Amino acid sequence: MPATAPSPLQRRARIAALIGANQLWSQQELAELLRRRDGIVVTQATLSRDLAELGVVKGPTGYMLPGATAALPSGDREATLATALRQHLLAVTRGGTMVVLRTPSGHANSLAIELDRAGLPGALGTIAGDDTIFVAAKDADAATALARTLERLARSAA
Repeated sequence: MPATAPSPLQRRARIAALIGANQLWSQQELAELLRRRDGIVVTQATLSRDLAELGVVKGPTGYMLPGATAALPSGDREATLATALRQHLLAVTRGGTMVVLRTPSGHANSLAIELDRAGLPGALGTIAGDDTIFVAAKDADAATALARTLERLARSAA
């Protein structure tokens, strides 16, 4: 006799536990782990909704739960940020006390995570959408310096 399917809350709890304990890079990996470990079979659409409901983001170490801090690769924060900028950044524009960064669709969140971790001088915080990041600076001079720093890091050699 087959087991009763878990409720959405139970399924999301298992998803959160698996993400917290494993380095997962794709929904396919997560779905396979759910099936093997817990006998939970989910469609990609259901898994996508569950990840959105949990606030899961894809960071430099794979899927991450809100508030989780990823173990960063060895090297300093500037080098890690430079790598992320080379991978995701399309354009930098400064306007007033804001620096606006453009990325390919779906890449803004990953880059914003690295910007926040870098703790750049003069940066107050970030807001990320799908393909745009707003970096608030403490003043116009700080915004200019941030824009120049980000452009320099994006051009730096790997």
